[in-house]
Amino acid sequence: MEINKSEFTISSADISQCPKDNKHEYAFIGRSNVGKSSLINMLCNHKGLAKTSATPGKTLLINHFIINNEWYLVDLPGYGYAKRSKTVQQKLEHMISSYILQREQLVNLFVLIDIRHDPQKIDMEFITWLGQSGIPFSIIFTKADKIGNEQKARKAAAKYMETLKETWEELPPYFVTSSDKRIGREEVLDYIENINKEIEE
Repeated sequence: MEINKSEFTISSADISQCPKDNKHEYAFIGRSNVGKSSLINMLCNHKGLAKTSATPGKTLLINHFIINNEWYLVDLPGYGYAKRSKTVQQKLEHMISSYILQREQLVNLFVLIDIRHDPQKIDMEFITWLGQSGIPFSIIFTKADKIGNEQKARKAAAKYMETLKETWEELPPYFVTSSDKRIGREEVLDYIENINKEIEE
């Protein structure tokens, strides 16, 4: 798949404000500072589409971007950013969980994980919650270029998936990416395209 057109549509503080049409949605989520905005910009070939920031935890709303006038890419707030007040944190958690659990247009959730770190409790808990809730998701490992070469990155990803195997019967699909080196772009976009085709058939 090639993305020829990507445009910001709307920012919503609540699921009721999300677009009313029935286009498929692919949402992206991860811990703060996982490289989500950079990944979205790389996938869309659109440098300033998602706002990147030096301050983690900047996305506080559900951001919809229309892609090729056919489907939505959804940028969700990061989870687990400690410097927020309890109230803001709870509000965000409610917003994220209501979108994930109630949004019928959501076709797949991409969970972003920084490949440089060993499995973190917060990511593991979030992934477990998705499994228990029956949410279709895939894992995107980010920052593959920061770990050495691509081979090293793939090894690290495989090791991470082995850890998941301890509690999962069937592992979700996963991708290894680097926004700087544009690694994994085609794989992720082809995956989205294939799901779209399957749904239409």
